[in-house]
Amino acid sequence: MRFNRSIAACARPDRLLNAGRVLVVTLAVLAPLAFLGIFFMWPVGRMVSMGFLGDSGDGLGEILGRPRLWEVTAMTVGMAFGGTLGSLFLGLPGAYVLYRLRIPGQNGLRAFVSIPFVLPVMAVAVGFTSLFGPGAPLESWGLMGTKTLVIIAMTFFNYSLVVRVVGPMWAGLDPRAEQAAAALGAGPARVFLTVTLPRLVPAICSAASLIFLFCASSYALVQVLGGPGATTLEAEIYNETVAYMDYRAAAVLSILQIAIVVVALIISERLRGRVERGQKLVAGTTRAPKLIDLPAILVTAATIVFLLATPMVGLIARSLRRSGRWTLQNYTALADPHATKALHTSVFASLGISLQTAIVAALIALAVGGTLSVVLSRRPKSRMGRLGSKVLDAIFMLPLGVSAVTVGFGFLVTLSGPPFRMATSWWLVPIAQAVVAIPMVARTMLPTLRAIDPRQREAARALGASPERVLTTIDGPYLLRCGLVSAGFALAISMGEFGATSFLARPQTATLPVAIFALASRPGPTEQGMAMAASVLLAVVTAAIMVLVERFRPPGSTMM
Repeated sequence: MRFNRSIAACARPDRLLNAGRVLVVTLAVLAPLAFLGIFFMWPVGRMVSMGFLGDSGDGLGEILGRPRLWEVTAMTVGMAFGGTLGSLFLGLPGAYVLYRLRIPGQNGLRAFVSIPFVLPVMAVAVGFTSLFGPGAPLESWGLMGTKTLVIIAMTFFNYSLVVRVVGPMWAGLDPRAEQAAAALGAGPARVFLTVTLPRLVPAICSAASLIFLFCASSYALVQVLGGPGATTLEAEIYNETVAYMDYRAAAVLSILQIAIVVVALIISERLRGRVERGQKLVAGTTRAPKLIDLPAILVTAATIVFLLATPMVGLIARSLRRSGRWTLQNYTALADPHATKALHTSVFASLGISLQTAIVAALIALAVGGTLSVVLSRRPKSRMGRLGSKVLDAIFMLPLGVSAVTVGFGFLVTLSGPPFRMATSWWLVPIAQAVVAIPMVARTMLPTLRAIDPRQREAARALGASPERVLTTIDGPYLLRCGLVSAGFALAISMGEFGATSFLARPQTATLPVAIFALASRPGPTEQGMAMAASVLLAVVTAAIMVLVERFRPPGSTMM
């Protein structure tokens, strides 16, 4: 009897310990889900209900009958396809040259072509304005305000995505299959079409679906570079909300945009798995250039010089000019709160607001995304556990499939009233930016945590380590490093975020991208010059953040 009582006494602490662990895991799942539920699913769900029902119950049918809605939808899809095709047409030769051939300065060129992808959208939009806008060197081309210029800017942004997704896989293809086809008499074109291209299709499709997603949700590019004949659903949502106060129309547009973007996101996620499986089966290889590679080399060189470098150089050059002369006035004016009536504060004050807001947003995104990444990195043994993990993973990625403008509009509709009444709260902006950044935190942390060999955890448990000890000793070093990288990405994203912030920021607390848009919208030389200088400032700060991120990035990890 005493022996049985001793066993029962020993069993109680174990039961309590297990119950405590279950409680911790439950809280680790429910707390982030509660955050996403309140600040993402509820606002988006409210907008969807507004689109279907409206105030009088017939909003959906009335708005779907407007020709303008379908014109904007067609324009959005058309420009997204144009940006996708342009990125693939120029990016595939770049992927081949930069990853399959051995050329001088290859590492530097790979780093340079990656810069546009991480630049703030507002800075790039103003950079293209410096080339094609009023008084710009290429104003005579007549591209300002056209769909062509918007598509060119989309290609500028997403060129590096093709290079970074397709290039490493192309470098890893076993060259013996191509050599065998050539030995059997196949020409270079036939070797590429029948041997090389089929093996690259998963990577190409994955890159294309991601590019389409980004292009379909373009906002700042369209607002600055597009005219009446060049708009997207994202820009139209903003116009319907701010200019016309038609919330039902904005809600219906949001529904259409969510449908388009989520389809692209689903395709991207499915193809991503195929790419990752394909990359594990190959080994990297490069070779010296040959005469037959000259066309690809020339296309890549022209793309780097004219598409990538020219807008950035043009932005810097225009930031140093005012009223036709070289000057530093545009930069000195950034510290003057009275330099222009377009802003209520100085540009440097807006930079400080951006940094403060971005730091808070990054911490929130890291807390939410990091907690769920730890949970999702485990491999449940039960079928229900695996199903629950997949569902949680899908919920985790939902913010990537909904545009920032839709999130900002949802905040405006839902959180202004009871029970939160946050219409004037400073916290709205960092929370909205955190929602936008959470998927990036997940994409950075989760692959690294899933790559940890589970046998390390099993060995530690077999030696008597508690789950907490396993987490700190096995996962801890990976969490620290990829956590720093994730925080850096979230910080850079929040610094350049414009879509949601444009809805929520007040003039007195405008972030730097919002200040740049206010300046770029004014025709005066002072405002235009300050917009150029502020864009350079934003680009430099964001690039500095990304340089630090690269130093902490775990080997073999990718941003997308």
